[in-house]
Amino acid sequence: MDKQNQDELKKRAAIKAASLVRSGMKLGIGTGSTVAYLIDELGRRKKEEHLELAAIVTTSSRSKRQMERWGFQVNELAEVDQLDLTIDGADRFAADFSGIKGGGGALTMEKNVAVNSKKIIWIVDESKVVDYLSGFPLPVEVLPISCEQNFRRFQAQGLKPTWRMADEKRFVTHYGNYIIDLNIERILVPQGLAAYLDHMVGVVEHGLFINMCDEVIIAHTNGKIEQRKK
Repeated sequence: MDKQNQDELKKRAAIKAASLVRSGMKLGIGTGSTVAYLIDELGRRKKEEHLELAAIVTTSSRSKRQMERWGFQVNELAEVDQLDLTIDGADRFAADFSGIKGGGGALTMEKNVAVNSKKIIWIVDESKVVDYLSGFPLPVEVLPISCEQNFRRFQAQGLKPTWRMADEKRFVTHYGNYIIDLNIERILVPQGLAAYLDHMVGVVEHGLFINMCDEVIIAHTNGKIEQRKK
């Protein structure tokens, strides 16, 4: 699939997701190229349909700036008790509704927003849909103080770690941490890997999102927009 066709699929999925947003909602907004289309559609609805939201929390400064350009006021997560709905993209979506997120490096904020939402919708094109989580590195955010030890432990476990890089330096997250990408061919038991990472000292967060997504909107190359509910 070429980039132009993929972008068109992303846009169509995002517009469908935006149609599910109602005035008065407390809304979580994710990060990524698909979400950028979502924000533009919400902005159009604000301008043309007078869409008003009770609260908005974004998972990245990029999404925050884009929302503010459309005239939305963005809140901090700590200011909101609970979000009604969060809409986000996903790097991979599996048949069991597990996912890999964090390709843009915002996995910690994304997961914090997700667990404080009543409902979560992911928007993807069909290239992101897999039977088992595969085909995309699993990001793990780690503290700088013990990152080298974490890296060596991942090597010893055969998880094929690589450092996330930016401008020939280690990528630094919003919270001042590093990301180690685990290049696992196929994650057959994501719950087991998540438990292993959850209990490793020095790991801040990982990109396995399990039992979080309630609904996914998938744009297919044949023109179909599929809504799949858990």
